[in-house]
Amino acid sequence: MMEKIKQLRRNLLLITLAFISTQLIAQSTISGKVADENGEELIGVTIIVKGTVLGTVSDFDGNFSLTASSEPPLTLVISSVGFERQEIEITQNTTTDLNISMVESTMLGQEVVVSASRVEESIMQSPVSIEKMDILALQNTSSDDYYKAIMNLKGVDMTSSSINFQIVNTRGFSSTGNTRFVQLTDGMDTQAPALNFPIGNLNGPSVLDVESLELLPGASSALYGPNAFNGILLVTSKNPFDYQGASAYLKTGVNHIGSNADQDMAPLFDVSARYAKAFNNKFAFKVNLSYSKADDWHGTSTHDRFADNNPFGPGVRNIGADIIHRMGDEAGLNLNILRFSATGDDNGNGVLDPDELGWQTQAERDGNFGPGLSAWNYAQNGWLPSQVVNTPGYEEKYIVDYGAENIKFNTGLYYRLNDRLELSYLFNGGYGTSVYTGAQRYSLSDFGISQHRLQLRGDNFFVRAYTTRERSGGSYIAEFSGVKINEARFGSLNNYFGAYAVEYLRHLNEAGYGVNDDPNSVTEADQIAAHEAANAFMESAYPLEVGSEEFEELRLGAFEDRRGNKLKVPDGPLFDDMSNLYQIDGQYDFKNQVDFMELQVGGSYRVFELRSNGTIFDDLGGVLIREFGGYAQAGKNLTPDFKISGSLRFDKNENFDGQFNPRLSGVYTVGGNHNFRVSYQTGFRNPTTQGQYIDLDILSSRLVGGLPEFYEKYGLPRTSSTGQPLSFTQGSVEEWRRSIFSGSEQRGALEPYTIAQPVQPEKVKSMELGYKALVGNKLLTEVVYYYNRFSSFITQVGVILADEADADHVAADPSLTVGDPFYNSMLLGSSANTFSIYTNLTDEVTTQGTAIGLTYSLSQGYQVGANYNWNKFIGGYTSNTLNDFNTPEHKFNINFGNRKVTDNLGFNITYRWQEAFRWESSFARGEVPAYDNLDAQVTYRLPELKSVLKLGGSNLMNKSFYQSLGGPNIGAIYYLSITFDQAFN
Repeated sequence: MMEKIKQLRRNLLLITLAFISTQLIAQSTISGKVADENGEELIGVTIIVKGTVLGTVSDFDGNFSLTASSEPPLTLVISSVGFERQEIEITQNTTTDLNISMVESTMLGQEVVVSASRVEESIMQSPVSIEKMDILALQNTSSDDYYKAIMNLKGVDMTSSSINFQIVNTRGFSSTGNTRFVQLTDGMDTQAPALNFPIGNLNGPSVLDVESLELLPGASSALYGPNAFNGILLVTSKNPFDYQGASAYLKTGVNHIGSNADQDMAPLFDVSARYAKAFNNKFAFKVNLSYSKADDWHGTSTHDRFADNNPFGPGVRNIGADIIHRMGDEAGLNLNILRFSATGDDNGNGVLDPDELGWQTQAERDGNFGPGLSAWNYAQNGWLPSQVVNTPGYEEKYIVDYGAENIKFNTGLYYRLNDRLELSYLFNGGYGTSVYTGAQRYSLSDFGISQHRLQLRGDNFFVRAYTTRERSGGSYIAEFSGVKINEARFGSLNNYFGAYAVEYLRHLNEAGYGVNDDPNSVTEADQIAAHEAANAFMESAYPLEVGSEEFEELRLGAFEDRRGNKLKVPDGPLFDDMSNLYQIDGQYDFKNQVDFMELQVGGSYRVFELRSNGTIFDDLGGVLIREFGGYAQAGKNLTPDFKISGSLRFDKNENFDGQFNPRLSGVYTVGGNHNFRVSYQTGFRNPTTQGQYIDLDILSSRLVGGLPEFYEKYGLPRTSSTGQPLSFTQGSVEEWRRSIFSGSEQRGALEPYTIAQPVQPEKVKSMELGYKALVGNKLLTEVVYYYNRFSSFITQVGVILADEADADHVAADPSLTVGDPFYNSMLLGSSANTFSIYTNLTDEVTTQGTAIGLTYSLSQGYQVGANYNWNKFIGGYTSNTLNDFNTPEHKFNINFGNRKVTDNLGFNITYRWQEAFRWESSFARGEVPAYDNLDAQVTYRLPELKSVLKLGGSNLMNKSFYQSLGGPNIGAIYYLSITFDQAFN
């Protein structure tokens, strides 16, 4: 036995030595130097062995060396931003003193993209529309931040909720939280699992670490799965093997130029640092840290959501105003409802108890109405008008945290197992304070989102697993904070409305109106005076100076009770969310096995873990949502000039039926530089995690997910024991309320809600025609036309429930019988009887649009470009929903620049204009005015310091504008930055 073991050891040793010797023999050693046309050494030029993950970069003297385990012939791919890409064949095992001369790239349309087909291809021959910004474009942008520069690409719209929070959209249906758009950073979906949409660049790479951006407008679900509906943005950071050394960035500047009562000039700064190092082409790491701070853009709009309901018309203060940037004035009550209050206990009859409405609070004032008379007598005789009064509001700057901060940490570890395999780990973390406009204004205080990614990749495949983790921190609903302040100030909201009504009636009494007079005899002038008197009384009886110490105590009291317990939704404005997303995906390219066509397959598996502790979702027992999908794509050159490609993807969410999404495209090239393409694409989006599982009490109503279990949980639709409907559409109930408050009840206006329609995925079919050409190596032209047809639009429907009449109701109203609907229980809406449920429209929606881009290369490095975009909503909606196209029909950009006017001086200027358009959302409806702005920058290179100075201005003319109704006013930013890069070229 021992002899056999010894023999086995000898055999293993011989095999090992043979393998090592084979590897040593097979090794190819290559070294050399890289320089430009003038012979100056170039730092940081990437040299890759084609068909492997093996590569290196040139050092500070332009030298490089690498060792490959494969025998010659090998092909080296040499590339650097701003220089023409080269391929050099190596035919010897040992190649030294290889001199490579890099030629500056002056031709347009030379970019290589990967996102359009998930494989490398020329941007000129992409089968669908695609936009790319490489390192040079990112570094030389005229915007004050590289992420904001995305809005200068053709076909792109951007909405800003904060100075550090921008949302990207393409081809219509823009929003401040775009659930129809996907953003991937190094392959990781950046959507916040509870917010449901990409969170801009709050945790993305800094300007020092971003390598490129690729944007695909339009439907992309055939390759990228759910929610790649209106487009997809892919952000790629720098690999430390290719980008080594230390770099640093510092920007300082000012915003809020031209001080006013609300915003004074304020400083801002942004600092970043990066370090990356590779060891023997085997192991590399990178570390990034960035921090920015600024006084955020303020929300100062005086737009009144209810201006059309002003009972006294324009020019007179609206007593029921709800100003979008005033917090707390969201609570309103039709004064005439108070006449339905009983004089004693409500006996369970579902109407208001006057003890809770301030009637008795004001009892000591009743004597002013005359002997034996009180406010109650006036109310019962119809003297309260059918007019909505809202509680006071407070300027947003006193409620929202405008101290915009963002700290980001990114690190990456990369290990090359061999020439063909690279294993990497990435961590991206972003934390800070921002403002977000959704259904309400949200202050994202100490908000955090982090991502971990483990990936194995080769030349023709990748497998990765990652998680996205959202932490709400101290985030809160700003309007809810204002309401809580009013509750503490007035004792209760009911007390406010009751006291207001008493004072209103008292003023009419003093004006000479008797209790038995005709209430319709009150003049409009006297009504207005009575409201002003009531408002003045409430301000004097319950004084509160905004911004005072007392106000601050009430504001802090909105978040914490006397015992120190945090007041979370629905008891207070705070969220408590720790939701997560987990995903595994991969792709394999058969390029090494199949040579007569292109063939790729891939798949993904995703899990949402909802953990809002009941503050957003019905998730106290834990909720998991599972999805999986797979795709295949094939491409074939039928002739040297004509290529067709197609892909098919299947996705399944456990709560919905599976979805097939095909894409078919063809590209025909004429004369080498003229490319015509046509494509048919499809897309879908599953209802968001909120659309499926939200169960949120927002006081006035309850937001409810659209899954069947929520219809069952709340008994929707609902009928009485006698078979009569108890659930009605919210719009019809509001019409009925108006009729009953005006004294002529129109019960026939009530529309029963009788059919449950659980929410389903939303779908789009898109046809695109495109032309892209490079004329005379000077003029790059692209023209795109698209036509979209949408179905099963996801929306929300409002439902209000009536109580079923019981014995107490019948005793109070003999006209009723037990089991009848008790309609008066719907006079007030609350989360107990009012629901907003996710569902789908039956209407089909169509849109179309065009994008045109022109770039002309002038002599001596000057370049001028322009793009124009036309987006048109054709039709399909009816009056039962919002027309949330939210996109200007016409807009254009013009750009002029030269990054090397001299060896050290460059500049860039961009002018943008867009026309006014209608904005409709659950937050606000109205017009977003037209605006134009000018961004400009001048750069100066300091070679001896390996640095670049940039002096610039965003919105240079300081024309204040906003990009969405409810968004902040955006002014000018003037800044100076310096960038140090150890690998400076």
